[in-house]
Amino acid sequence: MNKFDLIVIGAGPGGYETAAEAAASGLAVALIERGELGGTCLNRGCIPTKALCKSAEMALNVSEAAQFGVNVSGFSFNYAVAAARKDEVVKALQEGVKMAVSKCTVIQGEAKFVSGDTVEINGELYCAPRIILATGSQPAQLPIPGAEYAISSDKLLSLTELPPRVVIVGGGVIGMEFASILNAFGVEVTVIEYMKEILPPFDKDIAKRLRMSLSRRGINIITSAAVKEIRHDHTVVYDSKGKENEVAADMVVMAVGRRAVVPAGLENTMVEVGRRGIEVDENFMTAQPGIYAIGDVNGVMMLAHAASAQGKRVLGHDINLAVIPSAVFTTPECAMVGLTEEQCKDKGIDYKSVKVPFRGNGKALAMGEPDGLLKLIVDKATRQILGCHICGPHAADLIAEPAVVMSQNLTVDAICDTVHSHPTLTEVLAVAAGQF
Repeated sequence: MNKFDLIVIGAGPGGYETAAEAAASGLAVALIERGELGGTCLNRGCIPTKALCKSAEMALNVSEAAQFGVNVSGFSFNYAVAAARKDEVVKALQEGVKMAVSKCTVIQGEAKFVSGDTVEINGELYCAPRIILATGSQPAQLPIPGAEYAISSDKLLSLTELPPRVVIVGGGVIGMEFASILNAFGVEVTVIEYMKEILPPFDKDIAKRLRMSLSRRGINIITSAAVKEIRHDHTVVYDSKGKENEVAADMVVMAVGRRAVVPAGLENTMVEVGRRGIEVDENFMTAQPGIYAIGDVNGVMMLAHAASAQGKRVLGHDINLAVIPSAVFTTPECAMVGLTEEQCKDKGIDYKSVKVPFRGNGKALAMGEPDGLLKLIVDKATRQILGCHICGPHAADLIAEPAVVMSQNLTVDAICDTVHSHPTLTEVLAVAAGQF
């Protein structure tokens, strides 16, 4: 029997960061991973897609270079080079993860629970008084005829060349990021979304703004549509407003969300699995004392940084998990933190919202990226920020300031009373705050 103080199953951001911190504090930690260190985020998600986003951004910049006084002629796309660069970025960060977990005992293999404190890996038994499940998620698939003819986001990231026409089933974060990337590389892209608007969790004004921007770039976005079948020739059949339609493609990408990856042998424990994933309490403990579940596997919030934050909570940190920003790395970017305006209405909150376009911002105009909008929502009684929603350049970075204000329970006056340098994109937020 191999005994440890802590066993962490899954080496994604939540798992390896938690394991590394626990080991640094002096605990004997076993980190178990059946695939590559870094999990989905590093190997098949956040990082490789962001590398491709940068390549896509460069392609768009070159195509628009003439308006900046830079004449470029005869440029072409080489997706194989972009894909190779993506792999190099991933490889470099994998080395960083190996260094981060150097004080842990890293075990390659799949863990199966034998009891509430013991798992079996590669025929050997490992036990610990505390076990953290950080096994993540995998791409979901619609139960429709021909689903096998579609590829997942994992497969799409492994390609070294792109087809002329792609249909993306799903207009959520994953679908819209890939739509933006593929379009920048000259692919004819159609997105089919079941809901009335893309990016369902986002504020409607922001989602609409992104949809309009991507539509102007030539991306065909179909909402309120239910995909019924994918034919062997990659024709996608869908219902829209009571009528059957179809769109031809050379490749179909299934981007309809992700589902939790649950470890084997949980029937030998008291851990309960619900519709979203493993059931946990506010401290991420399962029904089995000593077993915790963080990140995608609990389905609370499928974000890499949320998994890392949940891991800190398990280790005893007093961290504010009520304020977690999220971002979509399309062009333009979108980001949000807190409540949407629709949620404020549903909760009956007496609020005020202000919308400020990027078109009046000097830095945005100088960058040639005036297509953007920031919405700030404030509680009328307390003046605390309820939510901030952005569509525009560097939205993923801009969202950090309102997130800090919200996390520290400050009021909108904290932004008003802070001098924002000029010319910067942060002035958009300052302008919005000044209207309360």
